[in-house]
Amino acid sequence: MLSKFMTIKKFCIYSILLICCFNISANSKENFFNEGVKLFKNKKYADSKFKFQQDIVFNPKSEIAYLYLAKIFKEEKNDNQEEQYLNTVILLNPKNEEAVLNLAYLMIRKSNYDETKKLIDDFKNVCKNLCQKTLDLQNRLDTVLKK
Repeated sequence: MLSKFMTIKKFCIYSILLICCFNISANSKENFFNEGVKLFKNKKYADSKFKFQQDIVFNPKSEIAYLYLAKIFKEEKNDNQEEQYLNTVILLNPKNEEAVLNLAYLMIRKSNYDETKKLIDDFKNVCKNLCQKTLDLQNRLDTVLKK
């Protein structure tokens, strides 16, 4: 009887610990992303990069965290890393208009004009909130092609 009571007691203690761990994990996940956004807005890019990477550990399909990482690498003028993260966002959500738009601008900077033309077409198909950027994007491409 006593051993059965001890087994039930252990089970209850382990269950409570497990529930607490899940709650801490869920709260940490939220905190990593929110802290990353605050740090990004304060232009503390190295610290925000770390927070977004922590968020991705808990939520590997967090397209917004990948998008912020792309923005950080843009600020750091690291085109290859920016491109990698933008492509990840588009892989997770092909209709992410901000990622498609930023990748098109990046392709102009990298002189990949054929890819830029494709991305402009893709952007026209997915844009909802940023459609006014289409003309600017096309004008930038036309300007570099005229040179």
